[in-house]
Amino acid sequence: MFTGVATALATPFQEDGQLNLEAWTALIEDQIQEGVSGLVIGGTTGEGMTLTNEEFETLLVRAVEVANGRAVIIAGTGSNNTALSIEKTKRAAELGAEMAMVVTPYYNKSTQAGLLAHFTAIADASPIPLMLYNVPSRTGVALAPETVGELAEHPRITALKEASGDISVMAQMMAHLPEGFTVYCGNDDQILPYMAWGAQGVVSVLSNVYPGATVALAEALLAGDLQTARTWQLRLLPVIDELFAEVNPIPVKAALQAKGFAFGAPRLPLVPMSATAEAKLLSAMEQFNEVRQ
Repeated sequence: MFTGVATALATPFQEDGQLNLEAWTALIEDQIQEGVSGLVIGGTTGEGMTLTNEEFETLLVRAVEVANGRAVIIAGTGSNNTALSIEKTKRAAELGAEMAMVVTPYYNKSTQAGLLAHFTAIADASPIPLMLYNVPSRTGVALAPETVGELAEHPRITALKEASGDISVMAQMMAHLPEGFTVYCGNDDQILPYMAWGAQGVVSVLSNVYPGATVALAEALLAGDLQTARTWQLRLLPVIDELFAEVNPIPVKAALQAKGFAFGAPRLPLVPMSATAEAKLLSAMEQFNEVRQ
């Protein structure tokens, strides 16, 4: 569906807790102008689990309108309820999403047989391609490489966001996947090694804040320019470290606020970034900006 960078967009809230569609529009336009290839709505970074169905649909419709074909629209439709995931995926397709990102079902902690059945049921019912989302640190369950290999045979399961953080797991995934199946890195600190293994891009948190730099890193890797890629990855690492100093998306919302986007605080049970951590984040951003100059 895309190569390079898809941004896992954060969701902006006003002080009264309502969506800030003006800030949402501004961020999407900034992302597209900086060269990102895809936009993920309602994922982990977008606080998808605390959005109402109406809010999710409002964000998705606005993203489709603003992007207007200039970036691939990817809807986060996964949950730990297979029937609800199917319903949400169908609705996202109706509203203009071009791909659905479906996370492993959290809390239930399914077996591999259950994961196979869960994703197959969603894919069978989906009118759009699916991206599997493997993030065991969040969900408590991991997709085994053999399971991904079997799921990859389904005609509507076309991609994987691999966010286990384990380079060895990434290698095993690649060994089990058929030719033409697309893998995306799900960890900003590992873009270089994941793409060196064959990932076609990254679903990124970092690119909310530095879309152009993230695109430059991914494009260097796609072009086989490892020296330039190493330079970008190393420059970005201090910022990446601080963007994950507290649970995502707490820091990225603070960073966007500092850049002038009115994104507000995260929703409970998340709380705003601590003053100490925020100071370190802003310092890392200032140093990165100075290096770029």
